[in-house]
Amino acid sequence: MLQRIQTVYLIVSALIMGALYIWFPAVRNEAGVAVIERSEPLVFGLIFVSIALVVVSILSFKKRQLQFVLNRLNIILNFVLLGVFVYRSLSLSGETLVSEKGIGVLFPVISIVFLVLANKAIKRDEDLVKSVDRLR
Repeated sequence: MLQRIQTVYLIVSALIMGALYIWFPAVRNEAGVAVIERSEPLVFGLIFVSIALVVVSILSFKKRQLQFVLNRLNIILNFVLLGVFVYRSLSLSGETLVSEKGIGVLFPVISIVFLVLANKAIKRDEDLVKSVDRLR
């Protein structure tokens, strides 16, 4: 389980999403009203479900097809989270009062990259198993 490279990619993805929850700043507009907060139910739910999908995917290491599907679902979920961040940050002005509004948007993108790498490694494992079965 841990000796496979896709498990390492999935663990890195889970750590990135955990870091997103821990270090994500509360983005506020000029009036001081919070536009995006980590305790917001939508943002918290998307991050928590993403981490849960990664954990379930790691634990289902014997079922490669299920792992592949869970990772694809997680990629879609991260795109939704990215869309929420972009939609909410577009409502902010670009003044210097809100200088840190773009750093939290990068974490779902990095997580998507690691999920794609994990899917490529799972596909490679599946092709290897199919080639060995052909030789029997």
